[in-house]
Formats: sequence, C-alpha cells, structure tokens
Amino acid sequence: MQITDQKLVYDGHFKLRLLSLQDGDDQLKRERFEPGRSVAALVLDTAQQRYLFVRQYRIGPEEEILEIPAGMLDPGESVETAIRRELQEELGYDVDHLESLAEFYASPGTSAELMSVFYAEVSHQSGAGGGLASEGEKLDVVPLTWEEMLAQRFLDAKTFAAVQWAQLRRK
Repeated sequence: MQITDQKLVYDGHFKLRLLSLQDGDDQLKRERFEPGRSVAALVLDTAQQRYLFVRQYRIGPEEEILEIPAGMLDPGESVETAIRRELQEELGYDVDHLESLAEFYASPGTSAELMSVFYAEVSHQSGAGGGLASEGEKLDVVPLTWEEMLAQRFLDAKTFAAVQWAQLRRK
C-alpha cells in the first residue's frame, strides 16, 4: 500500500488529513486523525501509598472517566519533559522517579497519535493540580489504594495497559 496524495481537510485543535492510497489495482480514500504526540503516566505517591488518577469529562464517551494523567507534547518538547510538566499541571506533583513503560499507537487504523506511557513515583505536592484553566482543563485528582485501583473498571486503553503493567510487575 502506498500513499499517493494527502490533503489537510481540517486544521483546528487537532488535524484531519484525507489520504489517497494505492493498493495494487485498488484506490482507497482514508481519513487520518492527527492529534500529535502524547504522554501518560501511572503515578504512585510513595508518601501516601496511593496511585493518583484523574477524573475528567471526555468527548469520546461523552462522560467523565477515570484515567491516568496524560497530555500532549508542546513543539520541540521531549517526552520526559512533557510528562513531568503534565504531572505538575494535573496533579501538582514533582517527579521523584520516572520509568518508561511503552510507546504505542492507541488506534493505528485511524490515528497518527503516538503515545509514550511511564510509571512515575512522587512524594511531595508542590502545586494545586487540577489542570490548566487556560487549556479548558477541569479535572479532579483521585487517589486510590492498590486494592481500590484493582477494583476499578477502566474504560481508557492507556490506563488499562498501565494498570496491567503494575499487576504483572507486582507478582
């Protein structure tokens, strides 16, 4: 399969591109969602022995969901710098320890979003958290014990994967 043409059809908060593809004798048209690079982290507050999640409204499911903190990279920003910034903005914590877990495409059939997922340990809250009002963020920090975390039903793939990693690591 080969891309023969591409047109930017929407350039707003995110981008949407129309691709023309050649697959042998077949010509196909496909839309590709291009949100950019993203980061996320499963966060353990080592002082409180609680995992820190955020609850916020998400447009996809049209409801509030519980998930690990996440965000988009700013232009020229490294994934490590981005996740440290996001954890300060969303949780109000500085990072003591950071470990890369995985890098993956969340939905490669339709999206170009490449996500880097981390495990982070924190111990001192130095800011308010709750997200940035200037970015339209309004979220609640939800601390959970190990048992409470395992009892949750997560609807978010990155969160599900990070919690599964924690379960496998703990055994």
